[in-house]
Amino acid sequence: MSNKTFIFDLDGVIVDTAKYHFLAWQRLASQLGIDFTPEHNEQLKGVSRVRSLDIILELGNIKASTEDKEKWLLQKNTEYLTYIDTVNQSEILPGVLSVLNYLKEHNQNIVLGSASKNARPILEKTNIIHYFDVIVDGNDVTNAKPDPEVFLQGAKKMNAIPTNCIVFEDSVAGIQAANIAQMTSIGIGEKEVLHEAQYVFPNFTFIDTIFLDNLLKK
Repeated sequence: MSNKTFIFDLDGVIVDTAKYHFLAWQRLASQLGIDFTPEHNEQLKGVSRVRSLDIILELGNIKASTEDKEKWLLQKNTEYLTYIDTVNQSEILPGVLSVLNYLKEHNQNIVLGSASKNARPILEKTNIIHYFDVIVDGNDVTNAKPDPEVFLQGAKKMNAIPTNCIVFEDSVAGIQAANIAQMTSIGIGEKEVLHEAQYVFPNFTFIDTIFLDNLLKK
């Protein structure tokens, strides 16, 4: 079996913390008089914090100064951190640990590639940080997905060529980033939404060892 590099997004892929981002954004939007729905939240998946705020402000036709934006970004993050303060292993999504264990047992490279600036503390709180050979998060990159910077950085740190990398993503922007980087893209979520991915699974419990074996043999 060949050595591959598996790159995982965090929110909505490994851990169920995407809901806390939504709640924090929704609270801020409500204070600004904006009705922010779960459907609107789909536009924020895989997108940076700054761009997410811009999308919300556009929904409410609100023009804001840089100072106001910085204040609101800090407020949102503070709110989010209160939610994730109690995060533990129960937040890990079904089937994720089985896939991580399989990859470790087969000596594959495992990378985190996330827009989240809170990736490291979340991995520590869920006690899975030891699985990752490299972590690239929102503190390390300047360009948000669908720009492939976060994935390309992860590959570079592992000395891996992009075509030997496999990306797990739950967002359209993330899948597009993986495709642009010429990596194998695996969507975790709804096929109708993630149809640009090369493979789509509802969640990790649908990914069996036969599928993983075949990925390693390619």
